[in-house]
Amino acid sequence: MILAPRLLALPAVLLLAGGALAGCASTPAAAPPTAPPSGDSTEAQIDAAWLDDGRIIGLVTTGSSTCVPAADEATLQADGSLAVTLVEPDADTACTRDLVPRVTLVEVPEGVDPSEDLAITVTGDGYSGSTDLEGVDGLAGGGMTDYLPSAGWTGTDGQFVLLTWGSSSCVPFISDVAASGPAEVTVTLQAPPADQVCTMDMAPRATVAVVDGLEEDGDVSLVLAGSAEFDDVRVPIHGEN
Repeated sequence: MILAPRLLALPAVLLLAGGALAGCASTPAAAPPTAPPSGDSTEAQIDAAWLDDGRIIGLVTTGSSTCVPAADEATLQADGSLAVTLVEPDADTACTRDLVPRVTLVEVPEGVDPSEDLAITVTGDGYSGSTDLEGVDGLAGGGMTDYLPSAGWTGTDGQFVLLTWGSSSCVPFISDVAASGPAEVTVTLQAPPADQVCTMDMAPRATVAVVDGLEEDGDVSLVLAGSAEFDDVRVPIHGEN
């Protein structure tokens, strides 16, 4: 089922800071549109991160930054693994030709314990892959979201997913990512232009970022700066780098 009833509505496109792979996000260069990919499923690189106190999983796939697949269904299997079905945007959707990591948010179904390791299998439109998401002590999961920022490490060195909540049409842009201490990452956010019209929804916005230079692997804190909305907010990055 698509993540919506409990967490309001997902934006049609989840923002991705494409330049974050270099350690600092930047706006991707303009690219000509093309139709969404189609055809047989091929083995895909899948990463995952715990978000929102274990209520949400951020699935990281690689593809067009403007055509992010949606999670059509997430089902807990008899063996304890999680099966997720991804669906591409409509065939007439114009997609940029960039190739970047982007995030699909998946509501964690009842019965999944985020403090335990979780095997995830992904199938769907052009997707076939799997990943193992390590459990994180202290994550509770379940219940209603608190609509606060959260972050979680993926299985790729230095890569994490940042989740914020707010207008789906006015997503803060990551202008810098840096190690600001042995176990601290500072993400500088840039607010949308003051004259930009923002929808009045409360939607989850997920972004991939990468940091270098940390001395610690676990118990890393994330500090948000630069944006009046999130300035000096500090949250843990769930898991280990």
